[in-house]
Amino acid sequence: MKSLEIETFLCRTDNFGVLVHCPETGLTAAIDAPEYAPIAAMAEKRGWTITHIFTTHHHTDHVEANLVLKKEYGCEIIGPINEAVAIPGLDRAVGDGDEFLFGQHRVQVIETPGHTAGHICYNFPDDKLLFAADTLFALGCGRLFERTAADMWHSLQKLAILPDETAIYFGHEYTLSNARFALTIDPDNQRLVQRAKDIESLRAHGGFTIPTTMYLEKETNPFLRVSDPAIRRNLLMETKSNEEVFAEIRKRKDNF
Repeated sequence: MKSLEIETFLCRTDNFGVLVHCPETGLTAAIDAPEYAPIAAMAEKRGWTITHIFTTHHHTDHVEANLVLKKEYGCEIIGPINEAVAIPGLDRAVGDGDEFLFGQHRVQVIETPGHTAGHICYNFPDDKLLFAADTLFALGCGRLFERTAADMWHSLQKLAILPDETAIYFGHEYTLSNARFALTIDPDNQRLVQRAKDIESLRAHGGFTIPTTMYLEKETNPFLRVSDPAIRRNLLMETKSNEEVFAEIRKRKDNF
């Protein structure tokens, strides 16, 4: 089985557009549809026909181009069952634990409520690929709009058990801000300090920070490291639960 081909590019202001192409079958999936023109331009550049849209959640900056892409390409739109009424052009609703094939590549649906009530991620277990949208970012996680901190913490734990080498594609280029915030929570983490320097340099030269890996996030992302003694000491929360520590870090990031 040939490896999937992936293109990433900016849409809107800071959304990532992502196209996933199966060279054996010619299938091409857009991970969400934040903006028509950049998505169509990349498909044309690569000579790909968009056959699917894998929608993660209902926010406008992830579904805005659903209908126009569907009209142009006749693509199938797959999306979260718990947000089905809010996904434009939805053809197939999927929920936690569902699995389907993209060519010969297995796709697993992981429901990750927190950012929205029905947010889902798409995991390609054999390819070690995770499309996490606005649940898990490089050095961050999504804001809590429709569910609680406890819900998001539980969702992140579902992702954290994936293999360390899993490549994570996320929804926004927020990494520089996330790195600066992470240093306020975990300032003595030398791996984080070096990563923050690398990100500063990369962004200064116009580079993207996508993808990351599960290993790197578990080593440096404060939202996945709430049990770390140093972080707990810094927050004066040594005896609090993981959920309480996570909620405090999320609150601080909201006000950063």
